[in-house]
Amino acid sequence: MADRIHKPEWLKIRIGANERYTETKQIVDSHCLHTICSSGRCPNMGECWGKGTATFMIGGDICTRSCKFCNTQTGRPLPLDSAEPTHVAQSIALMKLNHAVITSVDRDDLPDLGAGHWAQTIREIKRLNPQTTVEVLIPDFQGRMELVDQIIHEHPDIISHNMETVRRISPQVRSAANYETSLSVIYHISQSGITSKSGIMVGLGETPEEVEILMDDLRNAGCRILTIGQYLQPSRRHYPVAEYITPQQFELYKQIGLEKGFDIVESAPLVRSSYHAEKHIRR
Repeated sequence: MADRIHKPEWLKIRIGANERYTETKQIVDSHCLHTICSSGRCPNMGECWGKGTATFMIGGDICTRSCKFCNTQTGRPLPLDSAEPTHVAQSIALMKLNHAVITSVDRDDLPDLGAGHWAQTIREIKRLNPQTTVEVLIPDFQGRMELVDQIIHEHPDIISHNMETVRRISPQVRSAANYETSLSVIYHISQSGITSKSGIMVGLGETPEEVEILMDDLRNAGCRILTIGQYLQPSRRHYPVAEYITPQQFELYKQIGLEKGFDIVESAPLVRSSYHAEKHIRR
């Protein structure tokens, strides 16, 4: 078994806490909400919760897929909570969010793969928070565009779907998702006129050339916003880190992405899909 790679200093963070962090945590806990912040062990949770922002995860906290990079629990999900869309919308109101980010587990167990629950959540957020802009990070819905259309029909301001990694590595770390299917979802979103966004992890063994090819694929699909962050292995049972990418290489990826025509590229070791999302909507 290969030795684990030593984590560099630039990836060592302090979570910390302040009054706003505590308030955000209390709202999340009291409404029985799930967040990808805690489920995904996001390194920016302290910063974001300290600002009163969180990425809500709907559909429960058990995923039907078992991707090798993801820390979300895998298994047989519980039935959908019909009150969840309202609880999420109420929490957004309590937090006084100007911009809300919603994601979900994969619900391949449901006939509509959770699309109806997604649509209801967006409607409830808009009903109770008419001034709040909405960003959604959706699954691939198995490439069923009629389900993606249910999300598009609710007109969120940004629709994101993550490619996660380059074409060669995708089958190794994604349990059911397919590189081409993900591209087709992003293309479909782009064709609707809604801003499309995607995110990838690096440090899985990809080459810079493969990252650039992925950028080209995304631009050809109409993607306008790209996030790039360092893959961090959640536990020893997950896919190992192949390399810790330097901050200089992240900056180079940002410059290359902007030159290729992305409107926004967030590229740094601790960047995650919803990092600085509130700034993206202003741009």
